[in-house]
Amino acid sequence: MPCYRCGARQTDPVRGASPWKRGVRRETQVLICPDCQLLHDLDLDACGTCGSTALICRLGEVECRGCGAVRQARADAFVGSDAVAAGSGAPPGLSAEVEAALNRVLGRA
Repeated sequence: MPCYRCGARQTDPVRGASPWKRGVRRETQVLICPDCQLLHDLDLDACGTCGSTALICRLGEVECRGCGAVRQARADAFVGSDAVAAGSGAPPGLSAEVEAALNRVLGRA
């Protein structure tokens, strides 16, 4: 999954904690690269209880890592999102990148 702001792809991590961060934007889990984390306006969803942007989205729920509040994700919130390609949930060009990677690994021409 690429950075939702700049499209940078995560590389193989070195030992230790990843410098990439998770967030929720328009009810969808996103990754934020280290460079984009320096920006102050990331346009991330915030917790309705405590206002924290330290949210995670899983199995149709959004959980706040700050206060522990859990709520159902709104399915209509991300319709038309620029982060989601034509409703498929995959960023544009991802299928071509996956195909190229498989061809390299499997030795296809």
